[in-house]
Amino acid sequence: MLDEAREAPAAVARQLAENRDRWRGFGERLRKQPPTSLLTIARGSSDHAAHYAAYLIMARMGRLVTSMPMSLVTLYQSEIRCEGLASFAFSQSGQSPDLVGPTQYFRERGAVTCAFVNDPDSPLARAAEWLFCLHAGQEKSVAATKSFIAQLVAGARLVASWQDDAALAAALEELPAAMQRAVDTDWSDALAVLQGANRLFVVGRGLGLPVAMEAALKFKETCGIQAEAFSGAEIQHGPMALIDEGYPLLVFAPRGPAQAGLLEVARTMRARGARVLLAAPAGTPEANLTLAEGPIPELDPVCAIQSFYPMVEALARARGNDPDSPPHLKKVTRTS
Repeated sequence: MLDEAREAPAAVARQLAENRDRWRGFGERLRKQPPTSLLTIARGSSDHAAHYAAYLIMARMGRLVTSMPMSLVTLYQSEIRCEGLASFAFSQSGQSPDLVGPTQYFRERGAVTCAFVNDPDSPLARAAEWLFCLHAGQEKSVAATKSFIAQLVAGARLVASWQDDAALAAALEELPAAMQRAVDTDWSDALAVLQGANRLFVVGRGLGLPVAMEAALKFKETCGIQAEAFSGAEIQHGPMALIDEGYPLLVFAPRGPAQAGLLEVARTMRARGARVLLAAPAGTPEANLTLAEGPIPELDPVCAIQSFYPMVEALARARGNDPDSPPHLKKVTRTS
């Protein structure tokens, strides 16, 4: 897991060097015949990456995006209307029937179908009209790292291509260097706070919420911690009742319009006695963990999860777990 997390900057550089003409052509297709409805199709870590892409589309383009409940097609046999639809499937393996089935269904009914997948020979890759390989290379660890980051980048590349945005495209080219700085950022201060934890909230908002969701999943998978992700707004409703003296929280507060509110959440929780790990850019008052900045704020979440992965891998080992082979899990999960 640690080796693969450290490989992510090189994996992203490979992805950015490939398929430039195809990405350009896909952007032209979406601009020439704009879809009227948008769906993401994904499970697990890939669904968190899909949330990032969806939020970026909605924030920058004003287009609403729905997350597909896959059981509608595979279990309930619902007749989904496909006029004007574009679907975007995200997957490491491309093997799960609940991604392949809907993608085939939509393509057969005339929708634009696209897959961002690490295995170009997978059933999902074959099912979609438009395939974009992640180029992350083989990933042996059960807990996905570099493939998740490659999916985040694919989502940003989708938006850059669709908008024909030269500034975003240029920022993506600079991203691998920023990611390398994130790899080298020391988050070991988190270990003393979290080594004995059995429950945890992970907080983010906006483009940072998908990273909080991914971090919570990795705490569960590799460390056996009952971690839950909440937005900085939602945590102030029902979840607030659980936070008492010593309750641990990890708050991701990258740059952007959500940062001020997240910093206030961190202050409020500390006043309640919670043990808050605040991850924020260098120079942020009361930050415990440094967030390396991306070329632009929208790419900061990529650098945030890049720094998180080595920390959680070390935390798993400190707790006596094997992060490379979590109990009861396997690399490829096939659900219908």
